[in-house]
This record gives sequence, structure tokens and C-alpha cells, in this order.
Amino acid sequence: MCVPERVLTNDDLAAILETSDEWIKARTGIKERRIADEGETAAVLGVRAARRALEITDILPHQVDLIVVATSTPENIFPSTASMIQHWLGASKAGAFDLSAACSGFVYGLDMAAQAIKSGSIDTAIVIGTETMSRVMNWQDRSTCILFGDGAGAVVLQAGERKAGVLSTVLRSDGSGFDLLGIPALGSPEIRSKDGLHERRLHKMYMSGGEVFKFATRVIKSSVLESLHKSHVKLSDVKLIVPHQANKRIIQAAARSLNMDEDRFVTNLERYGNTSAASIPIALVEALEEGRVNDGDYIVLIGFGGGLTWASSVIRWVIPHPEGRVVNRYREQRRRAGYALVSLRTRWKRWLKALQRLNPFARFRPEDFDDPDEFDDYYDVS
Repeated sequence: MCVPERVLTNDDLAAILETSDEWIKARTGIKERRIADEGETAAVLGVRAARRALEITDILPHQVDLIVVATSTPENIFPSTASMIQHWLGASKAGAFDLSAACSGFVYGLDMAAQAIKSGSIDTAIVIGTETMSRVMNWQDRSTCILFGDGAGAVVLQAGERKAGVLSTVLRSDGSGFDLLGIPALGSPEIRSKDGLHERRLHKMYMSGGEVFKFATRVIKSSVLESLHKSHVKLSDVKLIVPHQANKRIIQAAARSLNMDEDRFVTNLERYGNTSAASIPIALVEALEEGRVNDGDYIVLIGFGGGLTWASSVIRWVIPHPEGRVVNRYREQRRRAGYALVSLRTRWKRWLKALQRLNPFARFRPEDFDDPDEFDDYYDVS
């Protein structure tokens, strides 16, 4: 996982909004959230989380066959965030694509990768949830900006002989709720004005909080039970449930509806807020680091968000927590050398582009010359 160093507390928000630390904590359970610096994009946070995941699993980048990135805050419409991460990892044999399912995206991506492995088409995949939600916030809207933070989490999936890993997944969508939660883009017909607090703005998030709360509390129980039924696992056998970290009240309602102790739900939103597609992998990684998941344990992931979408997955964990891993130092050095080489290549390309911009002839086009042969002489195209 990777979270930015910069911390934005409730007291910091109270200095710019009509709110207070007590008001935010009582309604959301959030005390602080992380905010990305200017150079920390979704791709940058994502590649850091992916490198950490490869380090823990002691896998080399060239062994990765597929990279799936769940994000609602990409740098570009295209190229994909996943392709940029693939390049920075040096995963030269991997396919890569982004997946858009809002806060459910990580579980959707997990299912895509697991199915590809089960089909035999790939052997190893990285699934990443990465977000810079702070960049799509309307910082005048108290109902949304207090909730969200930035971060990234990643997991590695690999084919194995044990009956373990992703046992079942339930993916669902209800597009009739498309207008309850979203981020309008260039093609949206609903952008009416850039003025006014409650009018939707280009690239700024909006949310009907009450309706989303009702939706989340309604679908969590049914989705968890359906995925458990598909995998033939009893609820009583589940060690932990890792929910999307949206709101403490939603998690408490889910625990009551499932008749489970709240301490069997992993929660960390008091420190990170809602990191959208990154919230589940970040919470999962922290549970592993704290030793709350052991070999053979059953855990359930449950996500819900814009679309409306929701997804749950039953997993039997077979990899020890990070402290139990023994990393091959030679392979670790190979990974680091590969990352350094990619960095050098990237800088070299930037230098070449800068030199080309300084070259006065680089601004010429063939049609700028009366005689085409003159253009050929300048660039030696023969």
C-alpha cells in the first residue's frame, strides 16, 4: 500500500468550512485523511503500492502477465493508468487496463484477474486500487469533501494448486442510480454551470449522501451472503470482513444486519477517510500487517459505490502476512535495478524531447518547403 505523507485533519477542515472535528467524527468516524502532493498522481501512488506487493511476494516484474487498475481519478482518459504503471514496473510481458466501477472497482478487478488465471490464459496478475480523490473534490461542499482521501493498495494473484484464493465473487449494478454519485466528464450533458454549490461541475464529485447511505446498507448483507453461498462457506467461518471504508455508520449497520461483532470488520477510515477504489486493498494490507489474517483464513471483501455498483468476494488466504516472508536478496536487487533502468530510460527520452524542441529545424514540416528534397536533406530521411 501507499498513502501520501500529507495529513489533513478535521481541525484543518474546520478552518475553511463551517464544521468541526466533533461533527465529522460523529457522522462519519473520520478523524483525518491523506492528501496527495502535486507530483503524486494515481499512477505514482499505484506503482509504489505495486512495487511493495511484488517485494512482499518476491515476484519479478517480467513474471507479471496482467495489471488491472481500479480508479476513478486517472491522469488521462488514455493512456490508461495501468499502462503507465506497467512501464514504470518494467513488466514487459504484461497486459494492462483500467477498470471503472468507482468504490467497487477493486473487487471487480480482483474478479477479472482471478477469472483470467482460472481460465489458464495467465499465471500472475497485479490488481491495484489507486485514487487521488482530493483532486475531484469541491472544497466548498461540506457534504463530500470531509469524506475523501488519497492512497493506493495492491495485491498479487498467482496460480496455485491449493483450493484457495478467490473462491467466489458477486458483481452487481443498478444503473437507475447513476445520478446519485458521480464525477461529470467532458461528454456529460448535465453540466449546466460552473457556479453555485449544488450545481454539478466538470471533474468535481457530487453525491446524494442520504440515498447512497440507504443503498449501501441495503446491498451489503445480501451481497455478502450470496457470495458465501456460492463458495459454500458459512458466515461463522469467516475470520474478517473487509468493507469499503465509506462511513462508520454504514459499517456498523452492516455488522448489525449480519449479526456479527463489529471487531470482525476491518476499519481504518478514521485515519484515511474514504479512498474509493483504494480503500479495500489498503484495509486488507493493514489487516495483514497487524497479523489479523493467517494461512487458511476465510475473508470477505465488499465494495459499493457509484454506478450504482456493488461487489463482494470470498477469499481463502494462503500467503503469510508480510513479516513471515523471506525475500530473496538477489531477486530484490534485480527488481531495484530494473526500476532504476526504467527511470533512466524515461529521463533519457525527456532529454531527447527537450533537445528536439531546441532544434529549430524540428519545427519544420515537409509542406513548409517548396522543394520536398530540401526537407529530406535536413532530416536525412533516406
